Amino acid sequence: MKTLPVGEFKTHLSEILENIKNGEEVAISFGKKKKKIAVLVPYSKYAKNNKRKLGLLEKKASFSFSDNFKITDDDFLNS
Repeated sequence: MKTLPVGEFKTHLSEILENIKNGEEVAISFGKKKKKIAVLVPYSKYAKNNKRKLGLLEKKASFSFSDNFKITDDDFLNS
């Protein structure tokens, strides 16, 4: 994975996007300490990793939500 400071990232944006399209991952660093603040990955890799696992119940249980299921963020967080 290549790490670039924000300034270099901005300067070479088009080239970096091409590299990402070709499967490369790029980390962006910021500040004097060059702290990593973000990682850009190809969308195809991101889309594969957004499913949640059921932990200990994986392959033993499943879940689904009905089409009319609704809950507000406040209700969910205050449960």
